[in-house]
Amino acid sequence: MRETPLSSCERAFLVQAITDKKRVDGRQTYDYRNIKITFGTEYGCCIVELGKTRVLGQVSCELVAPKMNRPTEGILFFNLELSSMASPAFETGRPSELLVKLNRLLERCLRNSKCIDTESLCVQAGEKVWQIRVDLHLLNHEGNIMDAASIAAVAALCHFRRPDVSVQGEEVTVYSPEERDPVPLSMHHMPICVSFAFFQQGTFLLVDPSEREERVMDGLLVIAMNKHREICTIQSSGGIMLLKEQVLRCSKVAGVKVAEITELIQKALENDRKIRKEGGKFGFAESLPDQKITALKIEKNVVDTSNVKDKAEKIISESQPPSDVVTKPVVRAVGTAQIGEGIENTWGELEEEEDEEEEDEDDDDADIVSTSIESDKVTEKPAKKTSADIVISDSEEEDVVILQPEPQAKASSSQAPEEDQDKSPVRKTPHSKKKKKRSSH
Repeated sequence: MRETPLSSCERAFLVQAITDKKRVDGRQTYDYRNIKITFGTEYGCCIVELGKTRVLGQVSCELVAPKMNRPTEGILFFNLELSSMASPAFETGRPSELLVKLNRLLERCLRNSKCIDTESLCVQAGEKVWQIRVDLHLLNHEGNIMDAASIAAVAALCHFRRPDVSVQGEEVTVYSPEERDPVPLSMHHMPICVSFAFFQQGTFLLVDPSEREERVMDGLLVIAMNKHREICTIQSSGGIMLLKEQVLRCSKVAGVKVAEITELIQKALENDRKIRKEGGKFGFAESLPDQKITALKIEKNVVDTSNVKDKAEKIISESQPPSDVVTKPVVRAVGTAQIGEGIENTWGELEEEEDEEEEDEDDDDADIVSTSIESDKVTEKPAKKTSADIVISDSEEEDVVILQPEPQAKASSSQAPEEDQDKSPVRKTPHSKKKKKRSSH
């Protein structure tokens, strides 16, 4: 996966800021980002944070056969890995050109500079020597990987302890840390890499370039130096032509920066040694800041619990009980109770009201059915005294009155008294919703 390229506006903004001797993160030209060194619980494990660039260093050892041309010297092996976790631009399982260049520069800086006494790693000449392996993992990429990797490698090597051994004849005995104290490595000096980024064909330079500044730079100069101002290695990339005065100025700046970083590493080692000797807590977990989301501990507050009982009794005696306190539970219904103040439980009352409404509706329906049955019975009788049968349709759309006169009813209507005329039956259609009564004269 390729990294997201910078737009033309971003490039122009970064270059213009550098031309004005300003940087996006607010640093000056020769300023480093904050460096933090944290050691793990085991010897030889550390994490170096250069700004937001994080590198994990781990040192391990094993007994192997020496090389044929150097039978009395130990073996140093360095390996830097760029995982996709650090940046989506890195691909796992496929060494990129950047990875090969960084590994070669790291070997020249540490192994070719003879910073470790390899002869002290010999156990039996031509038979067994210690192989020291330094694995560096890039956890987060935010620019200047080489400087962070070199600091992590040097700090891990200084912090590492190898097991003690004894040789009796041809028998080699390796002692555990419980039997004998581990032995530190013999370090001659601490080579540290300092990177310089050049812009506009060497007109402007910066120390410790960030990831965005690396994208717009024209060239890179890396100088590996120790605190004695001895140059261990130097490498220029980017195809720019540098003058002698520029290289000398960069070497002077590198000497100052290396002295500061070396002092920082020594202080971190001294603090770790002091904490381990005093039996305090150490490791990556203890280095996390407190009072934050990622904190694993907070300071404990001291609470006096000597006279808690007396204080509680005093508070109870001085307090006044609230009014209308129900000391006994009030049973409202079977399976329910109420203690103290509060509102009665109304859950279920709505259902009872609905049930009562349904019963009333059922009763009304039953009365309507009974009246309709009685009316049917009345209509079955011979209508000798009625004048006419009236059917009233009271639908939702309109009221329709249908008159169905019979000849026999007309003849009998003249003879029937007025009392029988008032008792004329009234029929309603089954689809009607309203009850109306109309009398015909």
